[in-house]
Amino acid sequence: MLTILTICEILNSREEQSLRGRWIGVAYWIVLVVTGALFSTALELTWNYFHVYPMYTLPVLAASSWSRIFTVPLVILVGALFQYLIFYLYHRAQHCWFWRWHAVHHSIQELNAVNSYHHVSEGFMSLILVQIPMSLVVVDTGPQIPFVNLVLWLHTVWIHSPTRFNFGPLRMFFADNRFHRIHHSLEPQHFDKNFGAFTTLWDQLFGTCRFPEANDWPAVGLAEVLQPNTLREWWDLPARYQRATKPASSNIGSAADLPGPSTASLAGYTGRGGLSSAASWEKVDASA
Repeated sequence: MLTILTICEILNSREEQSLRGRWIGVAYWIVLVVTGALFSTALELTWNYFHVYPMYTLPVLAASSWSRIFTVPLVILVGALFQYLIFYLYHRAQHCWFWRWHAVHHSIQELNAVNSYHHVSEGFMSLILVQIPMSLVVVDTGPQIPFVNLVLWLHTVWIHSPTRFNFGPLRMFFADNRFHRIHHSLEPQHFDKNFGAFTTLWDQLFGTCRFPEANDWPAVGLAEVLQPNTLREWWDLPARYQRATKPASSNIGSAADLPGPSTASLAGYTGRGGLSSAASWEKVDASA
C-alpha cells in the first residue's frame, strides 16, 4: 500500500523528492514495525497473565441498534474519534514533554508517506500513553474489521504526502495532507498547530486548529538539525538535537534565548522545543 501511495506522490507531486530518501525511510519503518509488534505482543501477554480486562466499555454498538443502516459507519466513526482523541492528547504531550524524541519526526525535510517515521523510542512511549489507556477503555464496535484499521493507518501516513490531492471542504472535519503540513511547518506562526491525525475536530475544540490558506505549502523540517540519513543518525538525533539547542535553552528565563520562534511570536507559542509544559497547556486552555 505504501508503494501505491508513493506512485501517486510521484505522479501528482507538489515538489521533487529524492528516491534515496524514500529508501532510507523504508529501512526506518522496518525497525519501527518490528519493535511496535514486540511492544504490542508484550502488552497483550502481560494483560493476559495478570487477567487485566477493560475497565469500561463505551456501548456504541448497543446505542446504535435502532438503525441497522447506520450502525456500522457510526460505530467505526465513534471508535475512530475516541482513538484519535487519545492520540491527540498524546501528540500534545510529545510536544510538551518528549519533544527531543519527537523532533526526529519533525526533522524530516522530504516529508511523504514513507518518510513519516518516528524515533524508535516513541514505540515505547505510545505503549505507555496510548495503547495501555485504550486497552482499559474500549469502544464496543462489535467484531474488528481489519480493513478499517488498515484504512485508518494509511490515512495517518498519507497526511504526510506531498501529493496535490487533498480533501478540500471536507477538511473541516477530516485531516488531510495540507492540514497536517501546517503542523510540520518551519514558520513560527504554525508551531504547535494541527495535532490531529484523523479529524480536525479535536484541534478546533481545543484551540490548536489552523486551516491552511489558499496557497499554503510551507517548508518543513527543523532549523537546528537535518533529517537523519543513516540508522545511527536516526538513533542519536534526540541527543544531537539537545546539544544543538542547549546554548539557547540554558537561560530559559529569557524568551529571546529560546530556539525557533522570535520573541514577538512567543505570545502564541505553545511549547515546541522551549516553553514549559505547564505554560503550554495554560496557553491553549486560554485560547480554547
